[in-house]
Amino acid sequence: MSTDASAVYADLPLTLSEAGAGRPVLVLHGGGGPATVAGLAQHLSRTAHTITPVHPGWDGTHRPAQLTGIDELALAYLHVLRERRLRDVLVVGSSLGGWAAAEMAVRDSAGIITGLVLIDAVGVQVETEPITDFFGLDARGVAEHSWHDPDRYYQDPAAAPAGEIARRQANMATMRILAGDPYMHHPTLLSRLGQIQVPALLLWGESDRIVTPAYGAAYADAFGNGRLEVIPEAGHLPQIEQPDATFALIDAHLRRTSSPLPQR
Repeated sequence: MSTDASAVYADLPLTLSEAGAGRPVLVLHGGGGPATVAGLAQHLSRTAHTITPVHPGWDGTHRPAQLTGIDELALAYLHVLRERRLRDVLVVGSSLGGWAAAEMAVRDSAGIITGLVLIDAVGVQVETEPITDFFGLDARGVAEHSWHDPDRYYQDPAAAPAGEIARRQANMATMRILAGDPYMHHPTLLSRLGQIQVPALLLWGESDRIVTPAYGAAYADAFGNGRLEVIPEAGHLPQIEQPDATFALIDAHLRRTSSPLPQR
C-alpha cells in the first residue's frame, strides 16, 4: 500500500509516496503533474520499491520562494536518497522529471544512482531541434503537440471543473518559475552529460512534437553510456499512450542495470 511521508531539505518540504519492495526506483513526474506517472509507478511497484514525489508547487503542494530551479530540485532528491542510505537506485523521469534526473546524475558523487530512464525529457539545448514553446500553446495546441492521437486525449477547458482549471493553472505557474528562463533547459547540461557513465535509457514517443525524437537522439548521444529507444504511436507521454511497450523497455533496463552490491 502506498504511504505519504515528508522529508525536508534546507527548508524544502517534499511530499513522497512509496510502494512495493526491492530495488529503489525514484519516479519523477513532468509538468503535467504526478498523475502522468501514476500508472508507471504502480507498475514498477510490483517488482521494485518505488518512491514518487510531488514536486513542490504541483497539485497544491507548497513551493518555498527559494526553490526557483530544476537543479535545486535535483539536489533535494539526491539528499533524500543519501539520508535514506539508498544504493543501486534507478531514477526514472518524464519530461521535466527527466531533466531533474539528469541533473541528479551529474551531481551524484557518491554513486547512488546506477541507472537512468529519461522519457521524452527536456533540459538540454539542441540548436537544430528547438523545444516547442509550451506556454504559447492553447489547449488544442497542447494536444496536437503532445499526443500521437490528439483527438483521444484532448481536454476541452470549457468542460473542466473550476477546481481542475485552477490546479492546471497553478502547476503551469510553478513550471514557469522553475523552467521558464532559460526556457526548459540548462545552458551547460548537454556538455556535462558525458561525465555520466551509468547506463541511461532514453525513451521517446515517435510523434512527440514538444521535443522531437531527433532532440532525443542528441540527448542520448551526449551521455557517456546513453541509448535511445523510439516508441511508435506515442507522443510526449508514451507511458500513457503505449504503456505496454514503455513498461517492457523500462523493466528490461531495471534488470540490466541492477548492481550486485548489497544495500547498506
